[in-house]
Amino acid sequence: MANIRKNAEYCRIIHSWRECPKSMQRKFITNLVLLLFLNLLVKPFWIFGIDRVVQNTVGASEYGFYSAVFSFSFLFNILLDFGITNFNNRNIAQNSQLLNKHFSSIIVMKLMLGLGYLMLAFVIGMIIGYNEPRQMMFIGFMALNQFLISFILYLRSNISGLLLFKTDSLISVLDRVLMIVFCGILLWGGITDKTFRIEWFIYSQTAAYIFTAMVAFLVVVKKSSFRKFHWNRPFFIMILKQSLPFALLTFLMSFYNRIDSVMLERLLPEGVGALQAGIYAHSFRLLDAGNMIPYLFSVLLLPIFSQMTKQGDNVAKLIKLSFTMLTVISVTVVACSFFFNYELIDLLYTSHIEESAVIFRVLMIGFIAISSTYVFGTLLTANGSLKELNIIAGSGMVLNLVLNLVLIPKYLALGSAYASVITQFLIVVCQIVVVTRKFRLKPDISYLLRLAFYILLVFATGWFASGSGYSWYIGFGATALLSVIYAASLKLLHVRGLISIIREKPLIRS
Repeated sequence: MANIRKNAEYCRIIHSWRECPKSMQRKFITNLVLLLFLNLLVKPFWIFGIDRVVQNTVGASEYGFYSAVFSFSFLFNILLDFGITNFNNRNIAQNSQLLNKHFSSIIVMKLMLGLGYLMLAFVIGMIIGYNEPRQMMFIGFMALNQFLISFILYLRSNISGLLLFKTDSLISVLDRVLMIVFCGILLWGGITDKTFRIEWFIYSQTAAYIFTAMVAFLVVVKKSSFRKFHWNRPFFIMILKQSLPFALLTFLMSFYNRIDSVMLERLLPEGVGALQAGIYAHSFRLLDAGNMIPYLFSVLLLPIFSQMTKQGDNVAKLIKLSFTMLTVISVTVVACSFFFNYELIDLLYTSHIEESAVIFRVLMIGFIAISSTYVFGTLLTANGSLKELNIIAGSGMVLNLVLNLVLIPKYLALGSAYASVITQFLIVVCQIVVVTRKFRLKPDISYLLRLAFYILLVFATGWFASGSGYSWYIGFGATALLSVIYAASLKLLHVRGLISIIREKPLIRS
């Protein structure tokens, strides 16, 4: 921590020469490479090797019910975290000495909030009809898993807030590695002759989260002066007041991101709802997998943006760098998903291919908007612009609820896909407008024209490749490869610039 404070002070001293922002760019890119490498090594195997197999093994209806209850348990994360994680990440990045002061009290707060969350989940669950023993068991274990996830994220917010990105990167994949081991043994280990049950999937997650939480806790304890749990009522009230805007934002975002599966399962007749939620989960799971990449960007961007905004650094270059990288990634992913939707779904799943492919084609369009949100929304969070973010998120929640109520009875799961895409694009447009005004960013017309031309070029390539008559593997690969070549040719990705940033000697060590 002494090195961090020393380097931060050094950044302020040389701020007039603009060296600190470049060092932040270097830190962002080098740690992003590590974070992406670890997550792309582990999480795709979890998603396509374990989660997909589970979906195919238990069936669409069974997994659809699991997906709906999981989304339901996700809706009330406000009580688990109350915005403490985002608030803490930003505060620790700007004032590392606060870790020793706040850690023990926040741990007690998290435990109390977890108890309140568990009680609310059961009460609301019974109100909306989850009152059978098996349904209640699902809610109980998924609520426990949500608490453990929230606890791990809080612990990681301390680690990343201290700019210990390498340690945070390793912990970020630990739970998935353990789940792969546990589920792999249950699926293929031959330890039982019974058919794999969705309950086993949940239990494996619980065990993995418990172990990961213990490891993360030990890391934070080593970096802090924690000795025992401490209850501090004035501090508790102060944190809740300061975290309230973050909590409201978390609540609103959870609703418009996760309400789709719950509404499908609850609004439609019994049996039909679970099946439609399962079909929707085929596509949403792939979208959620894609979200891993922009989410990893935001994990690094939040503490870096927080430190830069506090020091008064110009964030325009880092915004452009991260936005361009994510746009190239998201446009490539969307084009490949849009034109090869049936082939991808048919490759991964064994039932309801036609319906899932149509939903997948629509739902993945929103990935472009979601990726951009992880840049502009993260910057506004780091800047403390919670009022604007909450207004935008609240509007998105209302719009998403209305669209789902109107579209689900008529279009079933496809209606939820339309609602999601419309909501995501509205939100990111509003965020871009706010960021442009707050940071007085001037539009680079040449850059925007090149970006628009790039998008048209990639989609034209996908359209041509999908109808060329060649194997879809060749068309898919050609679209992805040419997308990167186009980006480099249009100078959207400056390879030499990235290399020079990576090679530059860092001012802040991880």
